[in-house]
Amino acid sequence: MKYCKMKDNDIKRISRLVAILTELQTKRILTSTFLAEKFGVSVRTIYRDVKALEQAGVPILSEDGKGYSLMEGYRIPPVMFTESEANALVTAEQLVLKNRDSSLVKEYAMAINKIKAVLLYSTKEKVELLSNRIGISPDLQNINTSSSVTLLQKALTTFKVLRITYHSMNKDEKTERDIEPFALYYSMKESWTLIAYCRLRKDFRMFRLDRIQKITQLEQSFAPHKMTLEEYLDMRRKEFQHP
Repeated sequence: MKYCKMKDNDIKRISRLVAILTELQTKRILTSTFLAEKFGVSVRTIYRDVKALEQAGVPILSEDGKGYSLMEGYRIPPVMFTESEANALVTAEQLVLKNRDSSLVKEYAMAINKIKAVLLYSTKEKVELLSNRIGISPDLQNINTSSSVTLLQKALTTFKVLRITYHSMNKDEKTERDIEPFALYYSMKESWTLIAYCRLRKDFRMFRLDRIQKITQLEQSFAPHKMTLEEYLDMRRKEFQHP
């Protein structure tokens, strides 16, 4: 009985070490308190786990008063997906293929192919079967009306100013603007919309991607906006509620 208990404890610890390593790779800095609460162990146990990972050669950086992070550039081997996780991804694939932005369709297709490549053979067969048994209503047209989502994603996360030529349908005019990308918003009605601070109008604006006729990323950077997406959307809702 003692042997079995020790064996179970060893298995639990190995699983926890792998999970901690995965968490470290997906987030920039993690505190010992966060990890302890997430895995239901003491902070002292997390200290021992981190030390064990360091002894195994994992380059973990510790910052006093902040937490732990992985050395820049360090990557662990691809994680194995469960059947349910793989099924969720291939289901999402069918929706993405109907997306109206061609750049997003291309990048997701490349990503899903890499994911399928690391699946167990038995899981891969089931995933392929499911993929062939999922259909999307033809009412959701897969007409690509833009090709800039991935460019906007990069500019948004690196805080780069964009110069766009925008066709406004309300005034039927074209304007050139320098904007600071803030968020991307998707609706079934209008497809992709970029929320950005417009330096021309000196305020936040929503730009439909299918009306952006030209887009160029400038070398100029901007300071990150402190407002959250939820705060912006709430502000917009309040504007519509008041005449």
